[in-house]
Amino acid sequence: MQNYQSHTSNKETQPIVSFIITYYNLPIEMLRECIDSILALSLRPFEREIIVIDDGSEVSPMNDLIPYGDDIIYVRQKNGGVSVARNTALQMARGKYIQLIDGDDILIQAPYEHCLDIVRYSNDADVVLFDFTHNPKEKRNSFDTPKRYGGSEFMRNHNMRGAACCCLFRNAVRSQLEFTPGICYGEDEEFTPQLLLRAEVVYDTDVKAYYYRERETSAVHRKDNDSKQKRLNDALNVIRHLSMLGDRMPSNDRLAMQRRVAQLTMDYIYNIIMLTRSREELDKRLEELHAEGFFPLPDRDYSQKYKWFRKMTNTRLGRTILLNTLPLLKRER
Repeated sequence: MQNYQSHTSNKETQPIVSFIITYYNLPIEMLRECIDSILALSLRPFEREIIVIDDGSEVSPMNDLIPYGDDIIYVRQKNGGVSVARNTALQMARGKYIQLIDGDDILIQAPYEHCLDIVRYSNDADVVLFDFTHNPKEKRNSFDTPKRYGGSEFMRNHNMRGAACCCLFRNAVRSQLEFTPGICYGEDEEFTPQLLLRAEVVYDTDVKAYYYRERETSAVHRKDNDSKQKRLNDALNVIRHLSMLGDRMPSNDRLAMQRRVAQLTMDYIYNIIMLTRSREELDKRLEELHAEGFFPLPDRDYSQKYKWFRKMTNTRLGRTILLNTLPLLKRER
């Protein structure tokens, strides 16, 4: 097992991909599955770099990782949250490309190999987009040809997936972009749009290459009021920050960011309803959005879902219907 010091002095060939695994108080079996899914890929040892960032777990998994030897780099640091953990690894990473992975998730071999082939044989790829699945055994024998876009072009015309783990990106394109410490919910939503706007070439695939494991103990499933309020406040701060950045951008990038801000605002309103189910909370937060120019939602044809949601939230009757029906629809699914 390598440590940070020996890693930085390594003179070997630059890896194709640095895999950044963030770990905190997870069953060791999940972390092993995550690492094994990377080792199963067709990358030779010098073509990959696996960095495990232990974000101050109560019990270090280091002894359980000894069998991996020099296949991984293990770093333990004081608990600071996933953003700080990822930033630590980003500063260390030597790979031409970066792949972020949560320690309880895995990469699905066949579809992820499809993404690797794009960066191997398309020298211009800055970002490769793919999707996640809740079924790790989902099988597919063939994949469609990926579609090629400019980053700004893609964002202006598509509903992007915000998950940072669902993109394989060139490290040089990221430049100095990092995750914002202190954001516990929505750190990906702040990072990914900025990353795409820096990309000259984005390949959009239809593959589901990432197994996202839903766990009742994960942060997004916390049901206490403080966690719900933190989740909503983080989302609003991300909207504010992206909107401010968009105001300073050239025209096409600004339009792309405005679309993303509008969609995140729609998601924010949806989550107010789903998390609080409170008319008082909804009215209070909509008033706040209105004062900052985010509500009503812009009249744009971003998607049928967006147009429908905009019309419903524009009237008090529509908001009442949403308050009474959305939680029921969610429960049925």
